[in-house]
Amino acid sequence: MYQHPVAPLPAPRVLTQPMAMELLTADMALRIDTTVCYDSRDPHALSIAFHLLGEEPVVWRVDREMVLAGSLRPTGDGEVRVHPGPDGTLLLRLGPAGTRAVVRCEQEALARVVRETFVLVPQGTEERHIDWGPLLASLGA
Repeated sequence: MYQHPVAPLPAPRVLTQPMAMELLTADMALRIDTTVCYDSRDPHALSIAFHLLGEEPVVWRVDREMVLAGSLRPTGDGEVRVHPGPDGTLLLRLGPAGTRAVVRCEQEALARVVRETFVLVPQGTEERHIDWGPLLASLGA
């Protein structure tokens, strides 16, 4: 059976940035240390790890283009929504209705990280960084 030649994957590129964010409650804003990560092998998404006291980090994956769009206007669907907040902040609403968390961060700090991801993997080239082999193998191709 003929198999199409597969171009080699670019070397993986990883970006990690610690960042302070705030969990908003009805009464107050609670500072949370986070780590924003980007891995070119998952080229569309940022991972945001929320470091909670005495627990394993809680990790949410957020589309990198959604972050940029959300800095201009409300965007997102389902359990991840992003919209501009007051005074140069960005609000992330994470989770299903009823148990949703609202997290505030400095808009420019997160946008800077996203811009760096586009240097590592330019828009439109994302699929060149994905290893399709395991998926194709699972489909019997």
